[in-house]
Amino acid sequence: MENLIKGQRLALSGLVTGNVVQLGLAAAGVPLDFACFGLDAAGKLSDDRYMTFFNQPRTPCGGVETRVPSGDAAGFSYQLERLPASIERLVVTAAIDGAASMAQLGNGYLRLLDGGSELARFAFAGSDFAQEKAVMLGEFYRKDSGWRFMAVGQGFNGGLDALVAHFGGIVAQAAPEPVAAKISLSKISLTKAGQMHKVSLEKGAGAPGKLTVKATWVDNGDGDDDNDDLDLRVGILLLNGQMRFIQAPDTPGSFDAMPYVRHLGDVAGASGKEPATETVEVNPALAQHYGGTVGLVFSVYSALANGAVSVASMRPKMVMQYGQQIVECDFDFRLSKAAGDDTVYTYVIGMARITPDSILLEPSGKTSEPGSEATPWLSWQGENLQLAFNGPVVFKGEAKEDEDDFNADNPRRYIA
Repeated sequence: MENLIKGQRLALSGLVTGNVVQLGLAAAGVPLDFACFGLDAAGKLSDDRYMTFFNQPRTPCGGVETRVPSGDAAGFSYQLERLPASIERLVVTAAIDGAASMAQLGNGYLRLLDGGSELARFAFAGSDFAQEKAVMLGEFYRKDSGWRFMAVGQGFNGGLDALVAHFGGIVAQAAPEPVAAKISLSKISLTKAGQMHKVSLEKGAGAPGKLTVKATWVDNGDGDDDNDDLDLRVGILLLNGQMRFIQAPDTPGSFDAMPYVRHLGDVAGASGKEPATETVEVNPALAQHYGGTVGLVFSVYSALANGAVSVASMRPKMVMQYGQQIVECDFDFRLSKAAGDDTVYTYVIGMARITPDSILLEPSGKTSEPGSEATPWLSWQGENLQLAFNGPVVFKGEAKEDEDDFNADNPRRYIA
């Protein structure tokens, strides 16, 4: 085991025997929040999904996860080969949430482990700092087609939100109502069914021109490249109870005309190093165009033709952005009874109620019944949305001609 000093560098290629590096952290005297920032070649957090911390515990590729080694207070697990080429550095930070400063710390340490064996340790203490409220403890960086680690120990004025801003991330504030979710520094993250977040729609010339919704998923890890394909689908509930349906490539919709929702294109699948993303743009004036409140249901669908695989194994989530307001629906349904069932084809990521003044977003966590091709169908329950899996079957491509047989006994139909 090697004791590192500030600025010392360590090549990992000759030390790590497997493909996992663990990092353990601990400090006494002052509670700390630890985070890991995945930075690009410019030293910026160009993709905020690569900020790993308590409220976003895993990168989309699985290269970084919050995981505490035995005996430590906090920690991360790294599979560095999974990271996309755009991530050049991983900076491990600690920050104080409160009135204290780093000078009030007792003894602390950062240590690297391989399979439970300690490789190196970097010790720090309050005497190393002054009135800083954050510190960059260490970083992994690419060098000569491999990865190295450097002990940093650099104090930083401001807390964790100042670090986020330093690395180019967005520091978002929670809307005053209704919020029942933990606030992320870069987004609002909704992780449980029943949570809601209200996004205010701006008015005037400077208002954002679109509402963007992105669904992402990762490779399921089974080594098969043909079954990592999900389809982002959108159902639109009108005031009269009728519904429209958006899916690429057959019914991509339109942004400036009916239905005022546009799918930007089908993505075939995820790879081992890069997650897949499908994107939908929603016209913020949707409610005005329809003459009142509109309901939206966002779901991902795994076609049987792509190969039997559970939707949960691809960890789908969605991020909605309107200007500087970012809300993530990241309900983890891997522990539900439907999670391991490869005959469950549809998972509802989120639902939104859009009025002329606001968007009320909530995660769902609901799935279709095993073996069912039914789509999620919304109805009004007063001012609230009611979800059921009894909508008509929708296929794409050559399979579309089979829809009529599946829908013969279902009175529900999507309108054009």
